[in-house]
Amino acid sequence: MAKSKQTTGNLSIDSDNIFPIIKKWLYSDRDIFIREVISNACDAVTKLRKLSLIGEFEAPEDLKYRIDVIASPKDKTLTFIDNGIGMTADEVNEYINQIAFSGASDFLAKYKDKASDDQIIGHFGLGFYSTFMAADKVTINTLSYQEGAEPVFWECDGGTEYTMSKGDRTTHGTEITLYLNEDSYEFANEYRVKEVLEKYCSFMPEEIYFTNADAAKEKADEEPEEKPINDTTPLWTKHPNDCTDEEYREFYRKVFLDFKEPLFWIHLNMDYPFNLKGILYFPKFNSEYDTLEGKIKLYNNQVFIADNIKEVIPEFLLLLKGVIDCPDLPLNVSRSALQNDGFVNKISDYITKKVADKLTGMFKTERETYESYWDDLSPFIKFGCLKDDKFDEKMKDAILYKDINGKYLNLSEYRKI
Repeated sequence: MAKSKQTTGNLSIDSDNIFPIIKKWLYSDRDIFIREVISNACDAVTKLRKLSLIGEFEAPEDLKYRIDVIASPKDKTLTFIDNGIGMTADEVNEYINQIAFSGASDFLAKYKDKASDDQIIGHFGLGFYSTFMAADKVTINTLSYQEGAEPVFWECDGGTEYTMSKGDRTTHGTEITLYLNEDSYEFANEYRVKEVLEKYCSFMPEEIYFTNADAAKEKADEEPEEKPINDTTPLWTKHPNDCTDEEYREFYRKVFLDFKEPLFWIHLNMDYPFNLKGILYFPKFNSEYDTLEGKIKLYNNQVFIADNIKEVIPEFLLLLKGVIDCPDLPLNVSRSALQNDGFVNKISDYITKKVADKLTGMFKTERETYESYWDDLSPFIKFGCLKDDKFDEKMKDAILYKDINGKYLNLSEYRKI
């Protein structure tokens, strides 16, 4: 059997110093490489779905799109497999060997005028290289969806040299294997990987399955239980009219592990002038000893970015609990922080306005309910009025005071006594 042709080359980078920067300083959290690789895998599947929709790929009837994460504590490896668009040798050269060239941006530019509103998560070409924060060696085995394409095998040990040869993958998609370095063996541990998946990938838009390869071998005779670790259509992606009160409460319990009923919630659903969806919950405080500590989770295309980013969420609303998903956010290259942008202020103003509208609307049309919530609402409202002049202007007539008989009055009502 003839030996397949192998090519060797150097990664196309601007400076010899860029690689250690990528590996050690580009990302603030070591576990973030899992988010980046799975985001790329989601993109690969989303692209193939789009091509199928516009007739450029004929998907078999039984094709079930998925992403698999396989850990082997014994081999100290972590593998990511998707059955998405895959890559040709030329595409590996373009998207992998030329660091910082974004395949997502290229794909969007080509198909931007065609069907489907599916979002492409990735905006940068550096995500793949975050794997070298945790791995001594990384391999890619990929096969493009294109008819007649040949599989490609790529290998790099963390230096600027790589090898490329013919691979052995027989179905479209990509398999990435990380041979973990000594400081990162924790990422071959089932519980540690599941913890990271729960943190970053709970709501990613394609189904993700986890397997402990060593445990699976021991139970080879048993039928594995196939259940995705994520919810691909979280509540905030749905229209408010399609959501029930119990679904809102269940989502609150699931995401925030808080089994006290929230007072009420605001479902944000905006498409213009920017795309923003989310749910903000007003929690109930049962006693004077409860701490005023909220948590607003920020997502970008269903990918978790961070908690409590103050540039997006006004400081006084950080006392709330909720999720905000804004694909238009101007994130920095590592998708871990915001770039300074006037657009961010517009998002913050919009969220403040929606909260004020909800509260003043409740004061006008559900006064009795509003009064029953006042003791819980007053810390948010009073803090907000101190911190934000626009919020103060909107809320001034909805601030309540108790008279000597325990009756709630606003300031204008109080003056008439």
